Amino acid sequence: MIIARAACLATALLAAPITAQAAPVLMISVDGLRPGDVLDADARGLKLPVLRGLVANGAYASGVRNVLPTVTYPNHTTIITGVWPSRHGIPNNVVFDPLQKNMGGWYWYARDIKVPTLWDAVHKSGGKVASFSWPVSVGADSIDYNIPEYWRARLPEDLKLLRAASTKGLVDELEKSTGLTLAQTNADTAQTDGGRARFAAALIAARKPHFTTVHLSALDHAQHDDGPGSGSAKTTLEALDAVIGKLIADARKAQPDLVVALVSDHGFAEVKHNINLVRPFAEAGLLTLDPATRKPTRWDAAPWGGASVAVVLSRPQDAALKAKVAGLLDRLAAKPELGIARILDAKAIAQIGGTPMASFWVDFKPGYQMGQDPAAPLIGPGSPKGMHGYVPTHPEMRATLIIAGPGIPKKALGEVDMRDIAPTLAKLMKVSLPSADGKPLF
Repeated sequence: MIIARAACLATALLAAPITAQAAPVLMISVDGLRPGDVLDADARGLKLPVLRGLVANGAYASGVRNVLPTVTYPNHTTIITGVWPSRHGIPNNVVFDPLQKNMGGWYWYARDIKVPTLWDAVHKSGGKVASFSWPVSVGADSIDYNIPEYWRARLPEDLKLLRAASTKGLVDELEKSTGLTLAQTNADTAQTDGGRARFAAALIAARKPHFTTVHLSALDHAQHDDGPGSGSAKTTLEALDAVIGKLIADARKAQPDLVVALVSDHGFAEVKHNINLVRPFAEAGLLTLDPATRKPTRWDAAPWGGASVAVVLSRPQDAALKAKVAGLLDRLAAKPELGIARILDAKAIAQIGGTPMASFWVDFKPGYQMGQDPAAPLIGPGSPKGMHGYVPTHPEMRATLIIAGPGIPKKALGEVDMRDIAPTLAKLMKVSLPSADGKPLF
């Protein structure tokens, strides 16, 4: 009887509503923000008064060890769950589609996440949740006010799709209260990031959610187009600093006890060489390409990725196929001009939390990446100029974490694990996330 009562009490505590003492949290993701751009802003000629102020008045990491691969969707999902891709189920940005039937589909849908999220934990505890353009959030039942990241054709017509995927009536409400249109919040420029932030600030003022997530994407695109540290990247980051400052100031008018978590998903590296891995796979008979379209029509093994490349086998238990692929990869890795640092096998992939879908993983050196044109030469000039997605052991891929607000210690955290972010925020919001593999940082 005593044991049964104790169990009931524990269950009640886990499901207890959020208390008045729990801090509301605004988590802002600046896609592609390198920690050095903030911590060494003066030396790099960057004027970032808001971000530097958060560092001076809060806890910050010298770098965040992120996940395999270091691309947006798997890392954002680790930030929100506290587990690696091998557990949360979002293995890459784009869905594995070797015959290209899915028309470039991404992992947009929250139902693909296999573990509880911070959104779930807050919602279960009675707190309201808001989210703006966060990856892998379409259809997330635990987000009360949701405008997800979603597109299909990358045309203006997609705005109808995005409006339909958002919480019913929310876009109309925010357009009316801000004077902005959805189109003014839905691109990858500093200006549209500013519009997205204004939507978030208006929602916080009107609804006072306990947990808000906002994804700003302009810096990532500037660094892809022109390279990390480029003039356009610096201009974009300085503009975003002002956007973030206004968002925080407006949000704190509604929620004076607000805690701000400033995160990023990955760093960046300059790209100089594209390597066409499709060609050697086709020459080895592992892929069959249509002579006219150069699209695959049959596959036994296929590369999947960019700056690092998962290799997926159609029959992963086929020893002969695995040996054939391993031999091809070893021959490619032996050619220094291809820039391959190493080949990871399934055991090595598992040790750093990559998807079990991959039997091998090609770890390119920074400066090299897989090109996406099957008809291209084996080695070509780098395009785009900046890239991420490398194996997370490369220091250039480190991400950013700053947490500031009432009760947050002024503390240098050193280098931290990305899986620690969700448990830290769960503790601040006084919610339970026992499925996380990380631990609170303070």
